[in-house]
Amino acid sequence: MRPDTPADHIAEAERLERTAGLYPEDTEHLLLQAAAHLELAGERDRATTLYDRLLTPDAPHPASAPTLIRALKASNLWEYGHEAEARAIIDGVRAAAPRDPAPWVIVAESLESHDELTQAQETFTQALDLLLPPGGSGGAPSYEQRPLLFGRHRVRRLLGAEHDAWDAMADEVSTSPVPLDELHDPKRIWSLGSDNPAELRAEISRIQAELGSYREALSRPFPVAVLHWPSTELEELLTAYPSLESEYPSHEAHLSTIEASLRELSASGTPNLGIVTGTVPSYEAFAASEGAQPTEVSLLPQYATTLAARGRAVGWPPEAGAGCWCGSGAAYSRCHGEEN
Repeated sequence: MRPDTPADHIAEAERLERTAGLYPEDTEHLLLQAAAHLELAGERDRATTLYDRLLTPDAPHPASAPTLIRALKASNLWEYGHEAEARAIIDGVRAAAPRDPAPWVIVAESLESHDELTQAQETFTQALDLLLPPGGSGGAPSYEQRPLLFGRHRVRRLLGAEHDAWDAMADEVSTSPVPLDELHDPKRIWSLGSDNPAELRAEISRIQAELGSYREALSRPFPVAVLHWPSTELEELLTAYPSLESEYPSHEAHLSTIEASLRELSASGTPNLGIVTGTVPSYEAFAASEGAQPTEVSLLPQYATTLAARGRAVGWPPEAGAGCWCGSGAAYSRCHGEEN
């Protein structure tokens, strides 16, 4: 069940912390999720403790994304009164000039939420200068870079700035049914006080479009993943648990089923698809942690979801020219990606 109350968020955070203890190699990914739940529960001091734990220099597993963690910590600190420390961290993030868009988005939106609009615009612009230079030399914006464009567009509308090349690019890549100029119109708040039904209906439509964009971004915190067993692991699995042969009649059939399932999900409009690779020891440990038997077929998709939540998913389909996900060594386009 999706957490809905502070108590639910706290319980989920504590579950994720326990899971991190079982899988120390995934501590960073799991504790970041736990900190997010604590923030939603209003337990911001506890969230800061988790961020500090991840940033400890002598941690058993050093953080792979320390700048992102610092950005999250700064945003959280500012929300419960530690403005000076938050500003100092934000300055440090900007000075570090990360190549990952996420820390830029977090610190810029933190500035925006506290009415530091000029600094927010400068931060969005600094990030785009680094990651997506004007004139097309940086290529088309990636999915991860688009929030920089949208955030900058939103802040500039609040500041009354004229459109520029990046604002035009934001308009081009937006998939919202409502134009960005309408979504980011600073005068929209006044329409909520109108007694004109047409104006109110128009504003409701714009709000629904905004909510749809937010839901799309938040509804898949990790990929919808399909479980893949390499041939040696599948052989070991079926030797130990012969009753699973009905699920996996052969390795070739297993691979074909994975590709067919992913194509079907893609055709249905499901975004953010991926593949997770299982191992027998990991699966047995997962079954034990769930108090279940490895022979329970219903456990297999749960195992796949847990691996995805631990950051183990590889995106599907592979990029153009990349090797096939099955591990054959052949290009995806000449292997399972070949059109039937």
